[in-house]
Amino acid sequence: MASSWGEQLKITVFGESHGPAIGVVIDGVPAGEKLDLEALQDFMKRRAPGRTPWSTARTEGDVPSVLSGLYQGQTTGTPLSIVIENKDARSKDYDQTLKLPRPSHADYTGMMRYSGAADPRGGGHFSGRLTAPLCAAGAICKQMLERRGIEIFAHIAELGGVKDGILDTANPNRQALATLPTKALPVLDDAKGEEMVRLIEHVQEQGDSLGGVVQCIVLGLPAGLGDPMFGGVESCLASLLYGIPAVKAVSFGDGYAACRRKGSEHNDPFCLSPENQVRTLTNHEGGVNGGITNAMPLVFQVGIKPTSSIGLPQRSVNLETMLEETILITGRHDPAIAPRAVVAVEAAAAIAMMDLMLVAFGVQGWGGGSHA
Repeated sequence: MASSWGEQLKITVFGESHGPAIGVVIDGVPAGEKLDLEALQDFMKRRAPGRTPWSTARTEGDVPSVLSGLYQGQTTGTPLSIVIENKDARSKDYDQTLKLPRPSHADYTGMMRYSGAADPRGGGHFSGRLTAPLCAAGAICKQMLERRGIEIFAHIAELGGVKDGILDTANPNRQALATLPTKALPVLDDAKGEEMVRLIEHVQEQGDSLGGVVQCIVLGLPAGLGDPMFGGVESCLASLLYGIPAVKAVSFGDGYAACRRKGSEHNDPFCLSPENQVRTLTNHEGGVNGGITNAMPLVFQVGIKPTSSIGLPQRSVNLETMLEETILITGRHDPAIAPRAVVAVEAAAAIAMMDLMLVAFGVQGWGGGSHA
């Protein structure tokens, strides 16, 4: 099923951007896990629209309502169902898309795939709005992972050509990483963040948009997660990350930079840590060898395209008259998606890592202490 994902931990995302509600069903959650609903809401707020001047003006509280799978603050082991109401949809902004598909959106392809039966309002099931339930599932997985010493952080590595400070992926500064969730624009170098904000504001005034790159790092993973060939960590993560609308590229470790080096420059030499554990001196591979974690930080980058909805005239085709026309998109849109995509990337990483952990240790072996 296209809207379901996972092997041991299975998620199914449902709803449309302008429908009554959106949500997610999470099956395979171990029983007896405490769920901090306040922490869940805080994580959701980081993704929610309307938080900054450069975000869409659509105002959604994104309050998750747990319908099942939770009793007295703990997971029951049965499917965990979460619903998020849509309260600020403005469907009239999308009347023209019924006949005039927006460039680089899924309006046309959705019509072709579902023979015109798909909900076109706000992008329907193709909308970035569907990352809200993904984030709800990710927030829950993140809590369970953190109790076992596994932490996930992400920052805007690049936005509109402006690059953030470089992260030491072999020996990351955890204290600096821990500040990222508290920032409106999650960057390591605040001066670069201010430069990004100025660029976003300038592009917003022009009616245009920006793309960017999100870098994510996972700390505390044990060695041995994942399988070779098609069950590798990269395959698992990429299949979930590409479900986030606007994702156009995924790379691991040093990504394309690795392809321009000699082996002597790129290889990560093995060494012993002060605790006498096998580690590597560098982390060009991003914590994965042969699709399997090696206990170094897992590092990957996600390329986010510019927001497709822009305030400039664009060419399209009128599907009723079959004549070319000019479309001017109205509505409320982000001039840059990357800042809010950071949270969705963290969520996807948490879901993927949770699934890999449960595959490795099983639901019964998951409980009782840290595997990290």
